Amino acid sequence: MALETSLRRSQTRQIAYAVVLSSLAIALSPLSIPLGVAKVFPGQHFINVIAAVLLGPWWGLAIAFVTSLVRNLLGIGTPLAFPGSMIGVVLAGLAFRATRRVWLAVLGELIGSAIIGATLGALVVAPLVMHKSMAMLTLILAFLPSVGLGAVLGWFGVQALRRAGWLEE
Repeated sequence: MALETSLRRSQTRQIAYAVVLSSLAIALSPLSIPLGVAKVFPGQHFINVIAAVLLGPWWGLAIAFVTSLVRNLLGIGTPLAFPGSMIGVVLAGLAFRATRRVWLAVLGELIGSAIIGATLGALVVAPLVMHKSMAMLTLILAFLPSVGLGAVLGWFGVQALRRAGWLEE
């Protein structure tokens, strides 16, 4: 009975963290920067690193999906937000889970979002969903500063959560 209560409490906590992180990402959405057909959003990558470390890759994926969906529904995002956020948080979460190193979560976010996500955005999402052609290198170069800034801010956010006692060592 105690184990069941503990598991239920843990699941409730994960859901609460996911709701708070999704809400924070959506609240930060007006801070996006329009670059061509993309609207780069460092706040998403900040949240992705925190979500990857705090909750893991699959909760992080759900947070990135919800944030991208709401941003698109509100007209403050583009379909490029989906691969540009979802792949990064999964790689960040897997990297952190395997190594327990925050800097590898930051690297996973950078590779997943700025390189793999931008490549999928340019080759699949832009032509098929947005009906626009886009140079892959151009999109990667547009995503890199946004992802880099957001991921580094995420590293600082994780350090602040550790100091506050919200993360176990």
